[in-house]
Amino acid sequence: MASMGHPEIFPLVLTEKTQEIFNCRADVDVTAEKPYKLVKKEDIIHDMKTRAAISDFHPFKKLVLDYPGEELLIVFDRELKYGQIFYLIGTEEAKEGILKSPEPEEEEGEVVEGAQDEGGSLLYKPPVRKPWVSLGSEKEIEEESVKETTTKIKYMISRPHKEFGIRMKFHNRNASIDKHGYVECTSYQDKNFTIQQLEHHVGTQVVPQEKETGTQTKWTYPKNATTQYYPREFSDEEKEVYLSSEELKNFILTVATRVEIALQQNEIMNAFFDDWKALAEDESGFVGKSDVFLKEYQSFTDLHYLKDRTVSDICWHPTIYGIVAVSVTERLSYEERVEQPGKLLLWNAPILFWSFADPIHPQLMLECPEDIYCFQFSPSDPNIIAGGCLNGQVVLWDISEYEEKLRSAKTGTGSKSTTNHSSFQPSFMLEQQIGKEPHVVRYCSVSSIDYSHKSVITDLHWLPDTFEVNRMGTVFENRAGICAQLVTCSPDCMIYFWDLRSQKPAAQISIEKKKEEKVEKIITAPPDVPTTFKHLDLTWKPLIKVTLPKSETSEYSPTRISLREEHYYARVQDKTQPQGKAEASIEKIGYSQILTPSTKPPKLLENITTNFFVGTEDGEVLYTDWKMERDGDSGRLLSQKPSSVHSIHDGLVHTIQRSPFFKDIILSIGGWNFVIWKEGVTSGPLLQSSCTAKRYTAGHWSLSRAGVFFIGREDGNIDIWDLLEKTHEASQTQNVCISLITCIKPWIYSSKQHFLAVSDDFGTLHILEISWTLSHPSSTERSSVLHYFEREVKHLEYFEQRQEFRAQERQQLEHEKLMKKTKVIGGQHSRELMEEKTNQDYAEFMELEKSVLHRLGLLKGLDRYSP
Repeated sequence: MASMGHPEIFPLVLTEKTQEIFNCRADVDVTAEKPYKLVKKEDIIHDMKTRAAISDFHPFKKLVLDYPGEELLIVFDRELKYGQIFYLIGTEEAKEGILKSPEPEEEEGEVVEGAQDEGGSLLYKPPVRKPWVSLGSEKEIEEESVKETTTKIKYMISRPHKEFGIRMKFHNRNASIDKHGYVECTSYQDKNFTIQQLEHHVGTQVVPQEKETGTQTKWTYPKNATTQYYPREFSDEEKEVYLSSEELKNFILTVATRVEIALQQNEIMNAFFDDWKALAEDESGFVGKSDVFLKEYQSFTDLHYLKDRTVSDICWHPTIYGIVAVSVTERLSYEERVEQPGKLLLWNAPILFWSFADPIHPQLMLECPEDIYCFQFSPSDPNIIAGGCLNGQVVLWDISEYEEKLRSAKTGTGSKSTTNHSSFQPSFMLEQQIGKEPHVVRYCSVSSIDYSHKSVITDLHWLPDTFEVNRMGTVFENRAGICAQLVTCSPDCMIYFWDLRSQKPAAQISIEKKKEEKVEKIITAPPDVPTTFKHLDLTWKPLIKVTLPKSETSEYSPTRISLREEHYYARVQDKTQPQGKAEASIEKIGYSQILTPSTKPPKLLENITTNFFVGTEDGEVLYTDWKMERDGDSGRLLSQKPSSVHSIHDGLVHTIQRSPFFKDIILSIGGWNFVIWKEGVTSGPLLQSSCTAKRYTAGHWSLSRAGVFFIGREDGNIDIWDLLEKTHEASQTQNVCISLITCIKPWIYSSKQHFLAVSDDFGTLHILEISWTLSHPSSTERSSVLHYFEREVKHLEYFEQRQEFRAQERQQLEHEKLMKKTKVIGGQHSRELMEEKTNQDYAEFMELEKSVLHRLGLLKGLDRYSP
């Protein structure tokens, strides 16, 4: 209360039992008209001695013992002005000031009752002139007045006299081509000038009460009607007579053939198919419904763990409904991290598990050695989690011991039921809610700092359980059927492949086991740390190191990668099954079965491609191969050069993702635009958006509709793109928050519930429910989107053919001009000189035309998309 200007007031929580002991029950002993209650100091001391720490006065023990008076004043605060329903007065002066408030003085200049003059009339006492005494009102007026505190800055703009009268020359420039042609200075919140508002003046206006009434009208056309409220049934005798009658037998014989045909048709096709509903679904893919929106379902935030932090990545739990995990990082720039290294060492940002059942408290917290920028659940076992750190290390967690706790979380309680608490809630229930802390799980393994990335890990993917790679990058069959390898990338120009299994020979393993047994006698691991990946802790090295050579002296810096075999957790479980059966669809296989690689030679797989897409820090999109090549001179393993490079984004590429419906369709987002690519088409993109007013920060394909994807912006809005409706602009833009959107992840629980998790820069996780139109595709949507992509591919081929045709026309035209000039000049020597001169002119002409087409944005398949 000292910050509010009332150091003598102490908010107090009194339970019902304490109120009965001291006779200060709310709205019974103390009311809004008589809110004061004097309690003897001896009674309070006796209560603290008998009830000890359970006493509600125990937090103010020192205040009560040092109080000079014999009675303390307790005030009933019905309006909760100071945060609790009671508050205690801590000084004798404040108590006297409240109990003995000054009585209103008799105003002068009025008629005095009971006093009369000689004529019998009332006596009027005129006002007496007194000197003005200041009571502090001039200070309040001075504080409320607005004064200019900052000094005004004066600018003088001058111009040389010789430049007056010069004609200005302007020219047009396309901002979507030149990445330096559009620069935006966005506003930001300065913490130094944030003022906390403690009091606010509000005016209200009373309006008359309104009432709506109705009356029952007369029935114009009455008619007789009857209602049957119980069924009429045959008696037992009537049933026997009817079943043994010849009429029923003849009827069965006549309709038996038709019944058989109907039963056969039911096996072939669904007789209960709703044609009207299917007709409406066909129109839902186009402009037919108006419910294209995202509905706020729930939000998660924490004032302790998420203060001054931002959410870097989101992952839905693959098997447990309503569990979503987020990784948070410090909201600091590079300069602030260098200036404040001690703050980062004191407490690292964790990974928090939220549940729909409890939006206030995290269910689980994973301890991290550094800030985590990306993490993923293992597709083979959801209890295994891999994450990439700020310092370049890879971390592994095992949450098998806490799986039952996550599954036992009760579902069905919304945010309203958990936040609307009564003001008369008992104090012990409030203490349980405030003091609830999540379980902390320590990481069980971390990679070697010497062999890890030298910069932050920006992307991480598990390799599928169908194949594995060796040190050469060759693909082999995965006989164990468990995901044991993962790939990471970092702006340090490296892409690493990691293997969870031990790569050491059996003899070396046995020697090290003996050494470890001797060490374990001295040093034992903490009991709360799982030993699943103990063999990798601080010794884990990458299996393959892939570089992206740009030239002889430089390399590309990757930020995102997209493999052809991507995992979509929404398809792991069958959504048509009940929740319990869906969770049991993933077979739990222990990772202890694959810690040592098999000695049998695996089968080589030829049908799996090793090419993948890469997004870089400078806005390029690469297409390269992870297979290593052996140098003929030195015999070293070297990475292959990218087969295609496209500099198309005007900023860092933060999203590059394959469509869940078409493996050869890729979405890349970076800077102020997005691009859709097709694998195998090297001439250019299928679709490229124009520059937007706000920078794009995150994006993701829809998991249920082939032509829909979501893109987050830096102003807190989400652009919903529907390729079946519009391709030149977003179908709808919806605001979600007021800060930058950092990550977007959709999730499908059932055919009726589709969710979209959106995180912002303030550390808040928003769960949005996707509407019916955006989540349920039409019967022809996939074929329509595929037809659109095929049409764009043909358009690119036609554009290339047209460019070649135009080049041949220009070459033929120049040849004709050359032949005319040779006839006039004559001579073999002159003809050779003219041919040489014409070739030079033609080369200069082609370069000039390319530059013009490049500026106009019409050049596709030439310099702009060539390596």
